[in-house]
Amino acid sequence: MRLRRLPLKGAPPAARQSRLRGGRLATGPTSWRAHTTSERTEILNTTPFFTQVTLFTDTDGRARFREAALPLTEGTPSARLSPLMPSGGLQLRHSPVGFQSQFHCTGAPQWVFILGGVMQIGLQDGSSRSFGPGQHFFSADTLPAGATFNPAVHGHRSRQVGDEPLVTLFVRA
Repeated sequence: MRLRRLPLKGAPPAARQSRLRGGRLATGPTSWRAHTTSERTEILNTTPFFTQVTLFTDTDGRARFREAALPLTEGTPSARLSPLMPSGGLQLRHSPVGFQSQFHCTGAPQWVFILGGVMQIGLQDGSSRSFGPGQHFFSADTLPAGATFNPAVHGHRSRQVGDEPLVTLFVRA
């Protein structure tokens, strides 16, 4: 894993010379885990962050939500950015009023951005979460390796809520 200096152009010297990892800060979704809990706390107290809501497959094969901070470590103090993340293309979808899917797993991890309407994601445990225009989540609830899809255990279902069609943007990770 490669560590990079925190790029805070125009920030006060103290912000540029973080004491974390000898003046270095690991960036990106994988390297974020390399920091200790106290280091993460210090980073979040001094660096703006983006809340990444992730729909994932837990060890029991069931889909669940979790939230994690994605530090905005790049850009300038007036326009903070996350590290650049790879993508494998994008798709737009229009779902009419009344749309509802069956339980399914995500084929490949992807970001889901709600452009219009409201999307509700329902999980096998009966819980659900709704996302409206401008909101997003990272969908990574793929079928566990070697498993055969069981609609009573695996995946999530999505549905359009309200009187506006659902318009979404999918960005493959």
